[in-house]
Amino acid sequence: MPAAPALTFIGLHYWAGSGREFQQLAQLLAPDYPFLAPDLPGFGAATEPGSSYSVASYVKALESYIAENGVGRYVLVGHGMGGKIALALAARQPAGLAGVALLSPSPPGPEPLTDEDRMTSMRAYGKPDEAEKTFRKITARSLSATSHQQILEDNLRSTHLAWDAWLLHGSREDLSAQMCHVQVPCTILVGDQDDVMSPSVHGLETLPLLPSGTPLEIIGGAGHLLPYEAPEEVNRLLRDFVQGL
Repeated sequence: MPAAPALTFIGLHYWAGSGREFQQLAQLLAPDYPFLAPDLPGFGAATEPGSSYSVASYVKALESYIAENGVGRYVLVGHGMGGKIALALAARQPAGLAGVALLSPSPPGPEPLTDEDRMTSMRAYGKPDEAEKTFRKITARSLSATSHQQILEDNLRSTHLAWDAWLLHGSREDLSAQMCHVQVPCTILVGDQDDVMSPSVHGLETLPLLPSGTPLEIIGGAGHLLPYEAPEEVNRLLRDFVQGL
């Protein structure tokens, strides 16, 4: 029987995305590190959760996924919405968790969204032209036609319940008081052209709540979708991060 991997990455995707966003990154990290990337309930090919779309419900689903896959030592890679979920799980101090890498994460506190932006996003659900507008807003680097199409498909196959629930509730949850329980090393990666949440948001709202010494790595010329836009840079930074664990 082959030995279990020393370290596994688990990718948690952004809102209106899917685990497919980590395909290029997983290929770059192989064969050194296995990379698991589940679709979160209500997104991608995942089914409705049957209960709620709270951050706690996502954490419960993730805990079940980790147990079902027999994951030993692992690092969470949380992107956008997935970043908030990763931090919520880390605050529970689960066995096996070695570190948390946050890619343009939703902050522990409420996201800095205006009510107007929130309502605009809600009205955009299921509309191909709005999905294209979102694509242009959240990316800064040129992407392949395949990646472009995949991002649009993931946007449009999100369930309506999951879409609205994050905008109305999940993005507004405040987990700040739980962050003192995050004891593992963390790192934040963000594109300097991110029009969703700028580097200053992460520096002001997330970094001060994480363990002392957590770095904020800024990737030049990249927007919000780092796994699509900057897989090589993210691969290098993740490798550097885990070598120090």
